[in-house]
Amino acid sequence: MTVPRHQIRAAFTADAVTVYQAYPPEIADAALRAGRFVPPFKRERMTWIKPSFRWMMYRCGWALKPGQERVLAVDISRAGFEWALRHACLSSYDPRLHPDREAWQRGLRVSPVRVQWDPERSLRLAPLLSSAQVKFHCGRTARCRSDCPARRSTGTSTSGSSG
Repeated sequence: MTVPRHQIRAAFTADAVTVYQAYPPEIADAALRAGRFVPPFKRERMTWIKPSFRWMMYRCGWALKPGQERVLAVDISRAGFEWALRHACLSSYDPRLHPDREAWQRGLRVSPVRVQWDPERSLRLAPLLSSAQVKFHCGRTARCRSDCPARRSTGTSTSGSSG
């Protein structure tokens, strides 16, 4: 069997996709108490979510980086995750996929979601297959619709790690 060059590697069901994100304790604790994201979490902030727990742990320094001491597993509706992918723009220009750099930049300005392909990591941190990292953007230049996963509570949160 041939393994695709790019793939989304995530735990999922027919109804939900589990993604991971690192937060400071005050955001994580408030979310865990409420069962959804509440202040001091800010929906306007662009944030990367990782479908891969290992990649998330690698990126947050194994929950040792300041402001990233708590890793939450967040269930996003499958429909919401698929919406995000349909409305996504790659975070970097690829001449095989974009007619020119200007067209890619136009798409980047209006897209509420970014996708970046990063190598998954082995336990020894060696690069493995490329997997998707997804960034929800509801900032100044793009406005998410009401059905965007970044605009509403997307499921339950559980603590994946604590600092």
